Parts: sequence; C-alpha cells; structure tokens
Amino acid sequence: MRYRWARRGDINAFFGLVLDNITNLVILAALLTGVLGFSREIVLRKMIPGTALGVLIGDLIYTWMAFRLAKRTGRQDVTAMPLGIDTPSLFGLAFGVLGPALLVTGDEVAAWRIGMAVLVVMGVAKTAAAFAGPAIRRALPRAALLGPIAAVALLLIAFLPALKVFAMPVVGLMALGVILVTLVASIPLPWHLPGALVAVALGTALYHGMGLFGLIEYPGLHAKPGFILAVPWPSLRFLGGLEQAWAYLPIAIPFGLATVIGGIDNTESAAAAGDEYPVRGILLTEGVATLVAGLCGGVIQTTPYIGHPAYKAMGGRAAYTFATALFIGLGGIFGYLDFFVDLLPEAALGPILIFIGLQITAQAFLASPPHHAPAVALSFLPVIANLVAIQMDGLLRGLHLSPETLTGAARATYDGVLVLGNGFIFSAFLWAGVLVFLLDRRLIAAALMAGLSALATLFGMIHSPFPGGALFFPWQVASSIPLTIASAYALLALMFFLLAWISPVRENG
Repeated sequence: MRYRWARRGDINAFFGLVLDNITNLVILAALLTGVLGFSREIVLRKMIPGTALGVLIGDLIYTWMAFRLAKRTGRQDVTAMPLGIDTPSLFGLAFGVLGPALLVTGDEVAAWRIGMAVLVVMGVAKTAAAFAGPAIRRALPRAALLGPIAAVALLLIAFLPALKVFAMPVVGLMALGVILVTLVASIPLPWHLPGALVAVALGTALYHGMGLFGLIEYPGLHAKPGFILAVPWPSLRFLGGLEQAWAYLPIAIPFGLATVIGGIDNTESAAAAGDEYPVRGILLTEGVATLVAGLCGGVIQTTPYIGHPAYKAMGGRAAYTFATALFIGLGGIFGYLDFFVDLLPEAALGPILIFIGLQITAQAFLASPPHHAPAVALSFLPVIANLVAIQMDGLLRGLHLSPETLTGAARATYDGVLVLGNGFIFSAFLWAGVLVFLLDRRLIAAALMAGLSALATLFGMIHSPFPGGALFFPWQVASSIPLTIASAYALLALMFFLLAWISPVRENG
C-alpha cells in the first residue's frame, strides 16, 4: 500500500514540534544577547543559522526513515521520529562554554569559534557512540529505557511550561483547555479544526488583545516581518577554536552522552508506540546533524525529541517533520524566526509541551510490565533534583548571589541537589535498571548495574560535584564526594553479588 505520509493530524504535530524548536531558539537568542553579551549580528547571522541547519538535516533524514519504514512494513500509520534543538545542552553550553569563552577571550568571534569546535567534537563523539546503541538497547529492559524520558517529559518538558501558563493564566489556561479537550480527551472541535493550531491562535489573540487594552504588561511587537540572508556554509573556522575547546569538553561531553542515551530511550518509546526504527540509524542521524551544525557555525546540538507517541496520538505521519525541517532551517537562513518569537507568547505555547509530557509519562507506565512500575517511578528522583537545581540557580541569579555565599544547611542542601541532579538522565537510567533487575530477581545483573554506577561516578558521568556536571579523572578531584558515592555503589554491588551467591532466587520473566 502507498504510504499516506501527510494527514490532517500532521497540522497538530507540526505546531507541536515547530513551536518547541522556536521556543528553544528564542531562549538561545535571549541568553546569548541579553545575558551573555553577544551581539545580535553574530547570534542571528552565524549561530542561529548553523544551529537551525542541524534541525533541517536531522528532520529530513527522519522523514526519509519514516518512508523507508512504511515501505518495509506496508503500514500507512508510520509516524516519523521528531528531532530538534536539545534543551538541556542549550543552557549547559550557553553558560558552561560560550559565556566563559567570551569572558576569557574578550572576543565574541573567538568565543563563537570555540563553541563551533566544541559542537564538532560532540558530533564526532555522538556518531562514534551510535554503533554501541543497538547492543545497549538489547541488553536493557523497557522500563529502564522509558523511565528516564518519562521523568524528563513530566518534570522538565511539562512542568517548566506550566509555570509560564500560570504566569499569564487567562492566556495559558484557555490554550491548555483546548489542548486537553482535543488532544488528551480526543473531543473534536467544530469543523474538525486542529487543536494545537486553535490553542496557539486563541492564546496569541488573547495575549495581544489584553495587551492592547492594557489588561496585562505588554511590550508590544518589536520584530517586523522581514528577511536577512545568512546561509550557513560549511567551513574550517572551528579549527581556530579547537585548541581552547578542549578545556570545555568535560562540561560539553556529558550533554552529548545524555542525548545518546536519550536517543536509545526514544527509539524504544517509538517501538512501544508501534514504529520500530533502527537505533543505530536514529543515533547516527543526530550525530551527523550535530556535526553539520558545528561545521556551519552552530553552537547547540540536535537530538531526537521525547514525544514520538504524542505526535502519533495527534495523527502525525511524516509531513510534520518535513514541514518542521523546512520552517526551522529556512527560518534560520532567512531570519524570519525573530518575528514569530516576538508574536507568540510562551503561555500559549506551553500547553502543547504539557500534552507531550503527559503522553510520554503515561506511555512509560503503560508500555512497561506492571510490576516494573516502581522502577519507572524511581527514575524520577534524579530528574527532580535537576529541576530543583535549575530553579535554585535561577533564584540565586535573581538575588545576585552565588552558591559560594550559601552556608550551613542551605549550602548542604544545594550541594546535595547538585550532586544528585548532575548526569540525571544517565543516573535515572542506571537506577531504574538496578530496580528492574531486582524486581525480576536478577541479582547478578543488578550488581553489574550498581558497579557501572560506581565507575560512572568516579569520572563524573553521574553525581559530578561541579556546577554544570563537568567530567574529570578520579585523581584530579580534591572533593571526596565522588569517591564516597562510588564506594557506596560498589558496596551495593557487592551486597547483590553476595545475596545471589548465598541465597539463590528464581528469576522472574
């Protein structure tokens, strides 16, 4: 049968994916120009176009993969895997690489080249890691793979936009109501209007209408529709920042590894929804897209998005990723994204992300064996710590304070949250894996996962004591925290081994 790759549901899915990417580009531009001090010229004409090109390349490849899967399976309901700008590394690379590089060099062009070099190295590392993806997916249970992305979906993708909704409740709750009616409860609107489109249009109209009547604080529209041509050609300009880039890799590489683990999780999520993509192809695509973005001036990596089941529930096929690729990629090149950033209020966009978070969280519990539900729940704890750390850092910046100014119980709480939250995707995955193996009475496998946790701790892949979650060698760290936590994991592994030897139990499943 011929693949019906464009359906009505692609309209909803397109708005969900494209608005998610636009939101990230808005945040990126605001951080780089308003907080870190880069000029609009270099951000809008160099960094944004290259970053958007990564989205263009990745989503086009994922569109092609959907056609390929539909042809191989003979199914018409194949939904393409979504790809976009990685949110965690957006903040991590902005504050951990680009900002410090600008302070050190005093030259925004030099800092930009350092950012390019870091992204190129990340792309190479992710491409190489893609070849281990299939083996990791085969070795691990579904709950260990779906739990971490459910935690990220609910606590980062859904919760943070919910704050924007309640910052402007009339706009946000009206848009959320439309999303809950149409996409969650599947109640059709008159004339079968797309729910995501109506939600955004209603929220945007309320925002500008209330603003014009003086009912809310309203900055007005500053950006005007227009075009600036900024074609992101590949170049070797990153070589000028390569020597200095190595100092920032301990901060950047964990974000790259997190998207590799996330890509494996997302492939499992798509399989649970009915679309079995090759994990190596999914990971290679994100690695290549990140590499191309870096070569063309980009500074933020791309990643498979958590949300495939949500886009499938919307009725999306492959047209939504194709349209997103063109809209974001061409928007970066021609500069019209700036206008949409100014036009669309965050309170109207947030409800779509809330829906995606709800859909992914529900899938993690429903698609895993019922007795693995505690493992899915356990994986939420490191992500909660990361969420709290984000809010604490924002509060401290707002008060013009640094963590070093905290003392006593306040400093102990901050350090505990920081250590638990650093490497949260990897630690959530490891914690869920340990508990799944225990629930299945596989004590030796649980011991191996605990041992892997100890090894990861020694190098800062999880529980790094440094802000930003920087990697390190064990002998380079003055803090006793990594060794203490690694020792605890090692003792846990030993206990599981002894239990398996002293009191053998029958394996479940």
